[in-house]
Amino acid sequence: MSSPSPQSPPTAAATPALTEVEPYGVERIPDADRSATPLDLFRVAFGGANTFSTCVLGAFPILFGLSFWQGLAATVLGVVAGALILCPMAVFGPVNGTNNAVSSSAHLGVHGRVVGSFLSLLTAVAFFSISVWSSGDALVGGAHRLFGLERSTASYAVAYALFAGLVLAVCVYGFRFMLFVNKIAVTSASVLFLLGVVAFAGDFDPSYAGVFTASADAATRSMFWPSFIGAALIVLSNPVSFGAFLGDWSRYIPAGTPRRKVVGAAFLSQIATLLPFVFGLATASIIAAKAPKYVDPSAPDFVGGLLAISPSWFFLPVCLLALIGGMSTGTTSLYGTGLDFSSVFPRLSRVQATILVGVLSIAFIFIGRFGLDLVQSISTFATMIITCTTPWMVVMMLGFYTRRGWYDPDALQVFNRRQRGGRYWFTHGWNWRGMTAWWVSALIGVLFTDIPGQFVGPLGDLAGGVDISLPLSLAVAAGLFLALLRLFPEPRAAYGPEGARLARTVDVPVPPVTGPGATAVPVAVPAEETAGP
Repeated sequence: MSSPSPQSPPTAAATPALTEVEPYGVERIPDADRSATPLDLFRVAFGGANTFSTCVLGAFPILFGLSFWQGLAATVLGVVAGALILCPMAVFGPVNGTNNAVSSSAHLGVHGRVVGSFLSLLTAVAFFSISVWSSGDALVGGAHRLFGLERSTASYAVAYALFAGLVLAVCVYGFRFMLFVNKIAVTSASVLFLLGVVAFAGDFDPSYAGVFTASADAATRSMFWPSFIGAALIVLSNPVSFGAFLGDWSRYIPAGTPRRKVVGAAFLSQIATLLPFVFGLATASIIAAKAPKYVDPSAPDFVGGLLAISPSWFFLPVCLLALIGGMSTGTTSLYGTGLDFSSVFPRLSRVQATILVGVLSIAFIFIGRFGLDLVQSISTFATMIITCTTPWMVVMMLGFYTRRGWYDPDALQVFNRRQRGGRYWFTHGWNWRGMTAWWVSALIGVLFTDIPGQFVGPLGDLAGGVDISLPLSLAVAAGLFLALLRLFPEPRAAYGPEGARLARTVDVPVPPVTGPGATAVPVAVPAEETAGP
């Protein structure tokens, strides 16, 4: 087995042509081809959320009955908490030159890395669908107001199909084309949102009171905290959703780039999303006051309500915002999943896997929009993203800390090469310590979830209607994973020359790498058992 590649300082790399189809899958990106910067990471992550679909999520506090100020507090809480949880996940890409699902092999095992692939698929379907739904609705609604286009099922279906196909085409070209789209989206969408401030400034009233007023009955008032926390969790799902994708983009950043810059770029990219979130919150409060039928919890229509309260000169900017922003969200969601599934299914190239996942997502879009409750679908998927992805991220981040940031990039690729063995083989390709910490905490999160009127787990009512699923699953994932690392030491070979931190290790033989193209080379490890400080 080859030794890990040294951490080298950033070097200048030639930038491929925009229309050149990306040649790489999830194999380690060569140092010579890493030309991205932390600013590029900021652009992609912010551009992927500075969109119309984020406005839709921003409207949920109003749909849950909160006042504007209560909704703003829930939004800020969700964005900041989500950004803090997310930002450490950016370091895996530069360190290992691959995506986060592949990097998770070090903590979940060669086969256990498929958990990350599942989470990226779940997230991609949810947010690709939200972007197509919201953008398609805005385009059809705007065309109806501008040109009299009939708002029929057929017109919506055509809009969804055309928009989804356009996003899919960008993803097929790959990272550079996606980066180009997001560079445009960051600036243009921000300008359009600021233009929206002008459009709605005269109608906006920050004193919008919601339903939890002093005159509300006791039953309504008792639902305030469940609604507040539920709204914050819906907002938090947006930054958390990037956890499985950050490595897709940061892998093009040179390994020697200071980690604080990479982490800072990821954090600030989410703080910046307060722009579309607050835009959605503010406009939803205007809709609730002037056109309340559009925020009826039984059949909400944020896009329709936004068009109903918009001045006529803002119809075209709404359509542009839907088109540009939807492209950005759709590409960032779909690109990473296609990339990862090309390694899970080796017969598929990155392009073929991207097309497959795109087609499946488009099918879900039509089913969710025309066959299911749209708000229920979004809420349920957002809940599943939080409860399943957050514990996985905790295992990854604690694993990074206990390993002192040391990885063997070559050993991470064993699964992708259809080989067996190596430093991260553990037990038949599974690291049951990380896997156990993940599935136990994720299950607990699902059981204790309580989002009123949307999704309530079997044990959701035990906390008096307050959703405690996130803090509970975070605590369980952290405590259980660290306990398992102490009680059941991992092989010393999985750690770097400085040894473990907060964990014990044991000297055991490392299975040689076998399979296609393998050249078995012994892994040298210290003979004694070690314990971290």
